[in-house]
Amino acid sequence: MFKYHCLNPIAGVGLEKFSDLYVKTENVAEADGILVRSAAMHDMELPESLVAIARAGAGVNNIPLDKCAEKGIVVFNTPGANANGVKELVIAGMLLASRDVAGGIEWVKENVSDENIAKDAEKAKKNFAGTEIQGKKLGIIGLGAIGVKVANVAKHLGMEVYGYDPYVSVDAAWNLSRDVKHVLNVEEIYEECDIITIHVPLLDATKGMINQDALDKMKEGVILLNFARDLLVDEKAVLANIKSGKVRKYVSDFPNPTTAGQEGCIVIPHLGASTEESEDNCAVMAVKQMKDYLENGNIVNSVNYPSCDMGICAQAGRVAIFHKNIANMITKFTACFGDNNINISDMTNKSRGEVAYTMLDIEKPASAEIIGKLQSIDGVFRVRVVK
Repeated sequence: MFKYHCLNPIAGVGLEKFSDLYVKTENVAEADGILVRSAAMHDMELPESLVAIARAGAGVNNIPLDKCAEKGIVVFNTPGANANGVKELVIAGMLLASRDVAGGIEWVKENVSDENIAKDAEKAKKNFAGTEIQGKKLGIIGLGAIGVKVANVAKHLGMEVYGYDPYVSVDAAWNLSRDVKHVLNVEEIYEECDIITIHVPLLDATKGMINQDALDKMKEGVILLNFARDLLVDEKAVLANIKSGKVRKYVSDFPNPTTAGQEGCIVIPHLGASTEESEDNCAVMAVKQMKDYLENGNIVNSVNYPSCDMGICAQAGRVAIFHKNIANMITKFTACFGDNNINISDMTNKSRGEVAYTMLDIEKPASAEIIGKLQSIDGVFRVRVVK
């Protein structure tokens, strides 16, 4: 029996995927798994029972990844599950920035008591005239699940699309329209594109990447879209460039005191993935990943441990070991079983940076003594008996 705890409301369509092997608990201290959306976990005391955290969404800035890795807690996210919802809002943001629809709507609200509003609107509408997006050059920084979808839709809208991603995956490449121009230097996007949208994770290497130096390289009147993370952009620099006329509009899905209510900024209250469909997709994906890990030890879409899949165990036992990615660890693991006359029928070892994950299928169940010996090996974070 596994126990799970929800730190945030999780869509019922996802929770329904749990079988009779699972029970929901309100006591986080006894949970094997935690499902979370936006709740902050950095200051949270992680229970000893906890082995998995599933984030129903893509961003994991609210989760202490390194701390979890050292405790042998696998953290999952759900990349791509909310991609369509974000894609649609990116397109909406592009249209709102290109044509002053919001300004026109506000004018109508302000003139609601005007009996001649229809006639006066014909005079006023020139103040809200914009430009079409057909034929414009769109630069997409980051060709992940969202970036690829935005690129493909933009092509259908008649835009000339440039894409930059030095680490584009094979799946993304297959799904990307052949008409998208894949550039090898992000500066080409800065220099060539009328509209630029950013879709990269927030890392030390990407924090503040849209800075004054990048802005200096951009075209006059450029439109910037940020539906990834606000800290990717030096927003104070963007405001200065809006005042100078270099930046035409800045669209952000992340309200903060810097941009809220500022002229030239269209700030949306973090609605990118706030659709029923996205929340359902994220919940289902998070639950499926957690189940496969708890029941089989398989890891898919983890952000702090490598992917690893050995299917369903057909042997008497399966043991998972979380450890440092250092030499001679496998030899020590296999010796523990060999010394106890237990044959290893299958094994896999995967690494990710400084951490590694080893799974072994064995022909006899592992005793508490063997598990203790494995746990005592220097460099081992955690040993988990899967079966």
